[in-house]
Amino acid sequence: MRLWKGAVALAWMVPGFAAAGALSGACSGSPSDTQTGGGGHSTSTAGKGGTTGGAGGDETIGGSQGGTGGVDPDAACVATSAEATLVKKPVDVIFIIDNSGSMGDNIESVQNNINDNFAAIIGGSGIDYQVIMISEHGPLADESICVRSPLSSTDCNPVPNEPGQNPPIFHQYSIPIASQNSWCQALRSYDGALVDQFGAAPGGWKTWLRKEAVKVFVEITDDSASCSLNGVTYNDADNEAGGTTAAAAFDATLLTLDPDQFGTPEARNYIWHSIVGLVENNPPTKEYVPADPVVTGVCSTAVDPGTGYQVLSQMTGGLRFPICEFASFDVVFQAIAQGVIEGAKVACEFPVPEPPAGETIDLATVVVQYTPSGGGNPVLFKQVPTAADCKPDSFYIEAGIIKLCTDACTAVQLDDMAKINILFGCKQDIQ
Repeated sequence: MRLWKGAVALAWMVPGFAAAGALSGACSGSPSDTQTGGGGHSTSTAGKGGTTGGAGGDETIGGSQGGTGGVDPDAACVATSAEATLVKKPVDVIFIIDNSGSMGDNIESVQNNINDNFAAIIGGSGIDYQVIMISEHGPLADESICVRSPLSSTDCNPVPNEPGQNPPIFHQYSIPIASQNSWCQALRSYDGALVDQFGAAPGGWKTWLRKEAVKVFVEITDDSASCSLNGVTYNDADNEAGGTTAAAAFDATLLTLDPDQFGTPEARNYIWHSIVGLVENNPPTKEYVPADPVVTGVCSTAVDPGTGYQVLSQMTGGLRFPICEFASFDVVFQAIAQGVIEGAKVACEFPVPEPPAGETIDLATVVVQYTPSGGGNPVLFKQVPTAADCKPDSFYIEAGIIKLCTDACTAVQLDDMAKINILFGCKQDIQ
């Protein structure tokens, strides 16, 4: 049979929480009516996505590849179309809770609100989430925490000897967190160097993390950051300068510890929310946003303002709340839950769709068009062979997955009503 190329348009709308698609339409022209350029060479095989192929060279489909200027799906002879909403990335929420003697009221309020005013709100949004608790399990009288069902697998009546692990939505890594050492405890326990009291996750709490997930930390303490680990000291000195130094040191350690999970200085993959000892906003439960200055005043039941945690929240786009408002943690937890939902980023990768019946996608011809929601000119993202070859406004294909490079991904994630069109050529299977 004769070899020919058509073009297929795939439209992805941003944002969304669930993928859905439909195949429809037919190309009205005959094979000889279809105009294509002389693209790069690839070897295609039948099945999803064909081969992983290289970039398409000078291939042109209904327009110019690379730079600005739109691709006209009609001119490209659209044979098949599918529309879907991009799925938001999953979220791993990591609570780190101080177990020192002054924290009883705060821990009780966490227990009372983490289900209805946090987990239920995130779950109701449709986001794929899990909660990882880093804090000592046990009775409230010991300033320990017992997380109740439905998030966990226990009703805490009575408090069981071990946490109610409830995978895949709830895990607890039970270690004691003192007044000022939460950063060091979290780092030490990450790979299991500091073991869980009940033998959970021998490889550390990193065992539960998902590389594809955005990491959202919630720090809850009434004291400052002051501890040392592996020759690095984190001491916020209860002032802005000390907080800035301490937060920068912890951030550098965390990113170096596991960039696949937490990102890089140019593209962090974590957000840090702080419920700490800073003086109340107006009204008292109103959050401090990243643009608000570091607060050095201390609220009535706290020890220190937690300037290191505050600066880390500023650096990562997190929120800050006064821990003294524990009686209103319902409002605080609702705000953080909403922040988790709003902070969930659209995934910048998606599978190459199924080709039309009897055809194979020629991956070398793939064109990705980004149209800003504000009505700006469409931009064509160029295909490069691998992630190592990424350039501005580019993407690559790996194992049948279209992956936007960093700056292209950032542009899409910052424009939550953007539109992505994918056009690609097909080859008819030769019988």
